[in-house]
Amino acid sequence: MRSIFTFLACAVVFVLTSSCATAPTGPLGTGELRLQKLQVEGNAGVNLAVRVRVFFEADGKPEIRRVCFTWSGDELSCVKVSQVEYGSPGVILVWITPRRHGMFVLECYAEYTREGKAYPSNKVAVQTSVAPY
Repeated sequence: MRSIFTFLACAVVFVLTSSCATAPTGPLGTGELRLQKLQVEGNAGVNLAVRVRVFFEADGKPEIRRVCFTWSGDELSCVKVSQVEYGSPGVILVWITPRRHGMFVLECYAEYTREGKAYPSNKVAVQTSVAPY
């Protein structure tokens, strides 16, 4: 019974987070970066680094400094960007390491430089599972 409640609670959080994490619409401002979606590659496991793709659109090629993540309300954790592929859409590649197993909502935003100042992007989220191995 407890696992059903936990699953339902995670599903509700995911739905609420996903609806709040949609990318804004409209034209981009000068040098603006807008995240579109988040994708965890392969199977995530506790204490095993997993590659994450963050899809984005941008005006020009803003300098993307780092990407910050939260696993279902845990503390914020920021990582340096491994690689950026500009295009339509662009892709930011980062490696993250889950510390707990279970079903989670993984939420992120990027920090980037625009007109010489640092800015946070919008947030995007995805539901993902982390295996105990």
